[in-house]
Amino acid sequence: WTHPRLGAVAPAEFIAIAEHTGAIREITGWVLEHALAQAAAWRREGLDLTIAVKLSALDLLHQEFPQRLRASLAMAEVPANRLVLEITESSVMEDPETSRRLLDEVTATGVRISIDDFGTGYSSLAQLKRLPVQEIKVDRSFVVEMVRSGDVSQIVQSTIELGHNLGLRVVGEGVDSAEILAALRSFGCDLAQGYFVSPPLAAADFARWLRAHDAAPTQRVGVAG
Repeated sequence: WTHPRLGAVAPAEFIAIAEHTGAIREITGWVLEHALAQAAAWRREGLDLTIAVKLSALDLLHQEFPQRLRASLAMAEVPANRLVLEITESSVMEDPETSRRLLDEVTATGVRISIDDFGTGYSSLAQLKRLPVQEIKVDRSFVVEMVRSGDVSQIVQSTIELGHNLGLRVVGEGVDSAEILAALRSFGCDLAQGYFVSPPLAAADFARWLRAHDAAPTQRVGVAG
């Protein structure tokens, strides 16, 4: 959040307050609509990108969310398979049955689901297999530490292998150095996320970055919400 007076405000500083006050629903709706509008604008420029939006745990408990999602997709005229919704592992574990029912409705639209911060929520393999999930994101606390600890490195490698065995795509978070990126590549990780790839960029700056790096048009873009 770029505040006119406070400057850059990290999500960790205001999302918890928004959840406590109930304002998170409005924030999620705003982020989702603006993210899809930007995705539509990029498509008109010839950039066919997949965009990711992170949801709050409270969004998973709101029965009207799938309907709101369908309306947002229709308004933006963006294909559903170009949207990934990221949810934290811990938020799913708070109420697995309710989360599963809502995620079933969401994936029925064609939107994909990613489990963020994987490895921190104590989910079981049985629970993970029951969820309509296409991707897991290995938490940055493991990824950053793996270059300093053989035990953690083994955990990351095993997590990537587990994800692939379940037919899931795997993203490594917290890629802040060439050493980390090289390690993830050696483990067969599918995608990398972190400041070594790029810091957060405004939409216009990102389009220039993408063209300057001659990146593939199916690049994945994340939006913090």
